[in-house]
Amino acid sequence: MSALALSVLLSLVSAVAYAGGAIVQEQVAVSTPDRPYAPLRRPAWWAAVVLNGLGGVLHVVALACGPLSLVQPLGALTIVFALPMAALFVRRRAGSTAWRGAVMATVGLGGLLALIGACDPRSLSGAQRVTAALVTAGGVVALMVAARATHRHPAVRSVLLAVAAGAAFGMSSVFTKTVAVDWSGGVRLADLPSLAVIGVLATAGTLLSQASYRGAGLAAPLSTLTVVNPVVAAGAGITMFGETFRHGTAGTALALGCTVVAAGGLILLTSERIGAEEAARVPAPVRQAPTGGREPVRHGEPAHPYDPFPDGPLVPVPAPELHRDPGQILMPPARR
Repeated sequence: MSALALSVLLSLVSAVAYAGGAIVQEQVAVSTPDRPYAPLRRPAWWAAVVLNGLGGVLHVVALACGPLSLVQPLGALTIVFALPMAALFVRRRAGSTAWRGAVMATVGLGGLLALIGACDPRSLSGAQRVTAALVTAGGVVALMVAARATHRHPAVRSVLLAVAAGAAFGMSSVFTKTVAVDWSGGVRLADLPSLAVIGVLATAGTLLSQASYRGAGLAAPLSTLTVVNPVVAAGAGITMFGETFRHGTAGTALALGCTVVAAGGLILLTSERIGAEEAARVPAPVRQAPTGGREPVRHGEPAHPYDPFPDGPLVPVPAPELHRDPGQILMPPARR
């Protein structure tokens, strides 16, 4: 098997592992709403951590075997695999709007990453590492505060936490690349701060991603995380590692178009979830007809003009009965 074919196979298996981990995390979030970040006593959560770790290892090996422009877009297939896997294993079906949003996000992300050109490996200076760590920490904390302020809207809260998780994972990849470039066969003392930042960001991303699935389903947070992670890494690569878009000005314009497509997909996913929340929050009006033969007043139709309670619910009212004297016998008139 060639190195290119091996990188494709590893990328696909990595996407499946990430999708499985996300499905398990979402199920754990549904069953343990009181522990949104780290339900340590749930074996299923640890299984999700193992699946995500496996996906990360396979992704790194795929990058070692194949080009970045191929491996990174294949990683975006996580959401495409997750939706049918969730429908098959946990009977969690996504609507047509969620499918359109997932496809748009994946296509936009794939096109964006495919336009990023290769460059010579570079490392970050000490000042750049400190700046990147502080900016990432500040952004993640700000997103967490905003998510806490929007706790009455689970879909918005979920997207904000997923953005924070994606940013943490993306910057973790940036520091991993820096350590890999400086790697010389052993751990140096100068690498310890970067390794500590990688550990903190990876842990924060795992906890935030777990919290993003609480009360928000699977599609919206997973798509947001899948898009934000490589976009943050690509942005850091362009600004810090000297990476550029291919094809000059035309490539930059195409990259902006792909970003718009991916953002539109995320908006569709979020709006689909918000619509589902609103439908669940507002119960449909139910009115009953009385047993005396009166027809029910349907939603949207005007009430009867003589209805004394036009806005209130209709309750069963027994039909009036004729009370006659048992001794009274009505006889038909005699024939003449």
